[in-house]
Amino acid sequence: MAIFKIEGGHKLSGSITPQGAKNEALQIICAVLLTPEKVRIENIPNIIDVNKLIFILGELGVKIEKHDVNTYTFQADDINLEYLESPEFKRDGSSLRGSIMIVGPLLARFGKGYIPRPGGDKIGRRRLDTHFEGFIKLGATFRYNREEHFYGVDAEELFGTDMLLDEASVTGTANILMAAVLATGKTSIYNAACEPYIQQLSKMLNSMGAKITGVGSNLLEIEGVKELKGCTHRVLPDMIEIGSWIGMAVMTKSEMTIKNVSWKDLGQIPRVFQKLGINLEKRNDDIYIPAQESYEIQNYIDGSFLTVSDAPWPGFTPDLLSIVLVVATQAKGSVLIHQKMFESRLFFVDKLIDMGAKVILCDPHRATVIGMDHQSSLKATTMTSPDIRAGISLLIAALSAQGTSVIHNIDQIDRGYEDIEGRLKALGAKIERIEE
Repeated sequence: MAIFKIEGGHKLSGSITPQGAKNEALQIICAVLLTPEKVRIENIPNIIDVNKLIFILGELGVKIEKHDVNTYTFQADDINLEYLESPEFKRDGSSLRGSIMIVGPLLARFGKGYIPRPGGDKIGRRRLDTHFEGFIKLGATFRYNREEHFYGVDAEELFGTDMLLDEASVTGTANILMAAVLATGKTSIYNAACEPYIQQLSKMLNSMGAKITGVGSNLLEIEGVKELKGCTHRVLPDMIEIGSWIGMAVMTKSEMTIKNVSWKDLGQIPRVFQKLGINLEKRNDDIYIPAQESYEIQNYIDGSFLTVSDAPWPGFTPDLLSIVLVVATQAKGSVLIHQKMFESRLFFVDKLIDMGAKVILCDPHRATVIGMDHQSSLKATTMTSPDIRAGISLLIAALSAQGTSVIHNIDQIDRGYEDIEGRLKALGAKIERIEE
């Protein structure tokens, strides 16, 4: 295990290029299982969660060629399905929530897919019903071993059907979509997630020979095909990391340029930060953030209290609410943060309160932040990262705090952020990784 030691209170300066999108990469890498031909993927983030998935595919028999740290070619022409029922897979798959998305491609191409109950962030319940209900509607048989927490679906053939998802689950939509592209007949998925990650997956599958329409909407229609071919695909920049860099710049009163952000895929993200009073400039496809000594939270037009809440795309992503909460601690004014999706994601605020932030945790889903307008700095402390997004939020708080902070369990941060300390050092941060 390692820790971060951060000397806060230093300004950052320079430009940063965001990594590839973690949530897209996990879907795209699973999709290579749909074809025996070669699939080249560029801009893959070099992070723990993605590397775990690549390892699992290798154990499954996928041929993997690494061209550089962010570019791979995959070929799934000789799959070892016996690995799916091995103790090793039960161990490997249970450590990564994204492993659930291998089930759809395996079911579609090989007629079976298994997965141990997946792990990941400890941020509350993250049910899998949407995934398996979709597979069952396509004609699969579902089984669950309660003793081993092991899920399985089997089908001699999948058949297209109409389905209404019980929630607009991103991973659920991706999994069902990957199963449906090789099903017999036509499938319609209503209340589908329409995040840029799903749009990217759909575009990739179509380039492989799939027939998906409605891309970008909540109604996807899929005409099943008999086989898919290889392709080359490039992963989008990570919108969550982009939001994180905005938070770092603002909390440290720094001037920063975030390069090649794909503005058209950022949705509400720039607007939400602007509602907090933050100046953002669009310069071609970059975000320029000037140094700001103060920023004031906007109220609604009737003068009432601003609420920032998460919602399915094109609403604001829940993955950035933790960063918004930290940024609000040094704003002028107050805001209510409403985390609707996960009931444990706001529990990290006690660490911020220890640092001197004025935050009232109303209930597991809501927190009121009373901004201090940089009149009172956060104080350094020792803390533990509970999940990826809370971890980066605590790191942002530590960068702005007076004194030296220590963050334990930084593997959680490494799960979602590539070489975060190296990139921060290049911007002038005083951060050190120490192996315990």
